[in-house]
Amino acid sequence: MQQFTVPQFIEVEDRIIGPITVRQFIILLSGGLLIVLFYKIFDFSLFLVASIVVALICLTFAFVKINGMPFHFFILNLLQTLRNPRLRVWQVSDMINKEAPEAAATEKTAAPAAHYSSSRLNELALIVDTAGYYRGEQNANVNIAQAEEIKID
Repeated sequence: MQQFTVPQFIEVEDRIIGPITVRQFIILLSGGLLIVLFYKIFDFSLFLVASIVVALICLTFAFVKINGMPFHFFILNLLQTLRNPRLRVWQVSDMINKEAPEAAATEKTAAPAAHYSSSRLNELALIVDTAGYYRGEQNANVNIAQAEEIKID
């Protein structure tokens, strides 16, 4: 049997200069080129202010991590969260009415919160996970009783 080497650390970025990764190097290089361009174009006071702003932005994007993720992922997630609605309501009618999504979109109302036991919550979670194919034990008992009545007739 032929053996293959499987890479183990695929989420770790490659380091090129000491602790600096390729992504960090490109960000710092582009920031440095922008600062050099500012030196050629602006007078000294405007150059100083602009270069400090660019340096802070480049250093933030290169080295700051929030929850273990690079800063640009944080910014992208923040923009996506601000653009989309904050409340998500799952409704079975959205999955069933694939041919009429306009009608399902107008019916978006949140049900009042109810208090259930943990076993009932587990059963409801199973119903949601199976998209309604699992009917629950209470409904299953009713279906079994109806099936027995049909067999008797």
